[in-house]
Amino acid sequence: MKAVRFHEFGGPEVLRYEDAEQPVAGAGEVLIRVAGSAFNPADAGIRGGTLPFPVTLPHVPGYDVSGTVESLGEGVTAFVVGDAVVGFLPMVADGSAAEFVVAPAEVLVKAPTSIDLADAAALPSVALTAWQALFDLGSLESGQRVLITGAGGAVGGYAVQLAKGAGAYVIATASPRSREGVSAAGADEVIDHTSTAVLDAVTEPVDVLLNLAPISPEEFAALVPLVGDGGIVVATTAWMTTPGDEERGVRTAGVFVEAKADELSELVARVDRGELTVDVAQRVSLSELPAIHSRAAAGEVHGKVVATPDAR
Repeated sequence: MKAVRFHEFGGPEVLRYEDAEQPVAGAGEVLIRVAGSAFNPADAGIRGGTLPFPVTLPHVPGYDVSGTVESLGEGVTAFVVGDAVVGFLPMVADGSAAEFVVAPAEVLVKAPTSIDLADAAALPSVALTAWQALFDLGSLESGQRVLITGAGGAVGGYAVQLAKGAGAYVIATASPRSREGVSAAGADEVIDHTSTAVLDAVTEPVDVLLNLAPISPEEFAALVPLVGDGGIVVATTAWMTTPGDEERGVRTAGVFVEAKADELSELVARVDRGELTVDVAQRVSLSELPAIHSRAAAGEVHGKVVATPDAR
């Protein structure tokens, strides 16, 4: 099979589009013929060796996958050959930037039927991150107010949709480039953080502050007074401590996304009911994925990119 792999850690130049041995499904596993492999910023961190995931070299990146079941390992009964599936793969295992990938059956669910199968790869990890941040950790409820900083990214797009769908009042920060998309996702207020101070724009306390933006620790701490007494600050920014306010009962939580199949199934159901939009900015051939890594390193990738196997 063809795959994108790196044999050493480093910049985008270490990626190779090459022949690799096709994996075989073991007990409890499924072999997937890949339809789509989503690029995520963490792929670059793993490739560069800056994220602490103990991958074995050579390594195939890509932890979001959509595709069809090619074969079943021993003990797998939830799927049959030919099923269309989607999943969030273990980040230490070989990933989906290949024509075939093996996945634990427990992380897979039936794919949405209302969108193209390749595009479904843009759903799992980012939508799960948004869900777990808002509901598992933030306990967001109808009628509450939520401030989502950095809402213009992939996780932010799902977070805005999910929060609005839950009946929350959604305030989001975004750049001029992403403002229209964030508004379309359902935000009640959109703050252009490049021209307006968030502290001035948010005039009433919020119940949940979800930070998705690469802001400084000082900027993050300055936002905590916007959270009402007993509220919570949730963050995906694992490189810094999430600030709270113990005196006012403002709690903190960090998101370490988990491959929860029940939650992913619910997200898929919402896609098929038209309640959740999967936004794919660009599709590329698998052989072009190294160039996407290079463009991302230069800050030139905006929105979700999905790689599909080259025609053969």
